[in-house]
Amino acid sequence: MEQKWGVSGSDVLYHFGTSGISVATATGITHPLDVLKVRLQMQLVGQRGPLIGMGRLFFQVVKSEGPRSLYSGLTPALMRSVTYGGLRLGLYEPCKYVSELAFESTNVLVKIASGAFSGAVATALTNPVEVLKVRLQMNRSSRSGAIHEVRKMASEEGIVLWKGVGPAMARAAALTASQLATYDESKRVLIKWTPLKEGFHLHLISSMIAGMTSTLITAPIDMVKTRLMLQRESERFGTYKNGFHCAYQVMRTEGLGGLYKGGFAIFARLGPQTVITFILCEKLREFAGLRSI
Repeated sequence: MEQKWGVSGSDVLYHFGTSGISVATATGITHPLDVLKVRLQMQLVGQRGPLIGMGRLFFQVVKSEGPRSLYSGLTPALMRSVTYGGLRLGLYEPCKYVSELAFESTNVLVKIASGAFSGAVATALTNPVEVLKVRLQMNRSSRSGAIHEVRKMASEEGIVLWKGVGPAMARAAALTASQLATYDESKRVLIKWTPLKEGFHLHLISSMIAGMTSTLITAPIDMVKTRLMLQRESERFGTYKNGFHCAYQVMRTEGLGGLYKGGFAIFARLGPQTVITFILCEKLREFAGLRSI
């Protein structure tokens, strides 16, 4: 745990590579839940009323659109996961190491700040792929693929690939800060106060704690991000000026619970994704000769 982050070329490659592979693997496994999450977040836009549950929505989607629709947007999702995941997890330790040198501290605030910075940077660079993924997930009729969707967005809406980048960066900063800082700190506390040592059980328990914490913190921001990325795709989605305006409009017209639409789907996806990501990443880092997170 005390070994410092390496700075050689091979260490950098392994560092970002293990992160990207682990996030992409977790994304591929949990992608259907991400599709359901987006559909749930777009229910009753601007309205109050009973919401369809995740189970009922699952059967509706499969019946009306086929099982293949649960993998809509998978290609851009995997493309984004490799880059975004590699940057988000890969930047965390170097940022933490620099912060430790600058502030001579290893407390939880340093971990939160490092996670927030790495998440925001990763999302700023990969936002266009996220917009494309969300559009494909919500487009019930399109079977023509990512390239056709990009051309359609460009012809109908102009340059929209950085739409929602503000809330997306806020969500990624909150997600990475809560997820990585919680995981990192949970490991430290569990090693100190329990018989657990570095290994599968420690990684499993720490990642479960991180998954629950990050879901509670990021669900409202994730919903706002989805609404902004999808607005003007259809008149029924309405128009939001920015993330704060979107959150206000949702609370005003749909109630406070509107900010947590799709919340269970987010947890059902983010929980397993967090566990898979960290366990696989730790194992890959071990094979690559890197220290644990």
